[in-house]
Amino acid sequence: MKNYCDLLKDVLENGVDKEDRTGIGSRSVFGRMLRFNLSDGFPIITTRKVPLRIAFEETMFFLRGEINTKILEEKNINIWKGNTTREFLDKRGLQHLPEGSIGTGYSHQWRNFGGNIGSNNGVDQIKNLIDGLKSDPNGRRHIVTGWNPQQLDGTPLPPCHIMNMYSVSNGKLHSNFIMRSNDVPFGLPFNIMGYALLNHIFANHLNLIPGELVYQGWDVHIYQNQIEMVKEQLQREPRELPKLNINKKLKTFEDILSLQWEDIELIGYDPYPDLKNKPRMAI
Repeated sequence: MKNYCDLLKDVLENGVDKEDRTGIGSRSVFGRMLRFNLSDGFPIITTRKVPLRIAFEETMFFLRGEINTKILEEKNINIWKGNTTREFLDKRGLQHLPEGSIGTGYSHQWRNFGGNIGSNNGVDQIKNLIDGLKSDPNGRRHIVTGWNPQQLDGTPLPPCHIMNMYSVSNGKLHSNFIMRSNDVPFGLPFNIMGYALLNHIFANHLNLIPGELVYQGWDVHIYQNQIEMVKEQLQREPRELPKLNINKKLKTFEDILSLQWEDIELIGYDPYPDLKNKPRMAI
């Protein structure tokens, strides 16, 4: 994950300080790319400890088309809690949504693009993706998008990771994800893990080998209250990446959706401890 640390350094040294909607302010650069060869190991940062389980549970939440974040809270995953309170939803004009709902956010668009909440009258992009990879592995249209302009007002937060794409070559599954806005210290490690997990999951189902994961970010930033944490983190040398195993064969689509945290094994993860200058809350 040296390339991730290089990105942190790039933003720190070359970024432009800006005001933003959070009131905290950020230092940002525009347009960056990272590449990860998944055969080299699972791309989880080692310069501080991060919990893969959070990325796993959120990714499965999206894959299953779930929109009630109380499901995540029951698993002690509270990353959506602040943005799905009654107060936050009402402030966004989403009085019709129950507390805890992400409405027409990621999960809805992945599994019911353009459809009505609670119905199946939209497009199931994940099923279409898998069917397309099976029927036309050489195709160049294996795309899932979370950005639906007609339904942006129906979710508490517009999607940050807006598109992911897949390609098959020499028995390997390659994938890419695009982010319109990206908090590098806190958000990006989980985004990388989430899309690496998707690659491993789909490759398992399709009898392929995980290939390359490519990240593209547009507004790539560090919040002002994260700068001291980043400086401390950059003093640490990245360690060897662990390996990820999925300890079951995902033969059917239902096997994918029923995947549990206990089916995942991360072997050889040896990170540094957490950082003393870490802000109390991620933004």
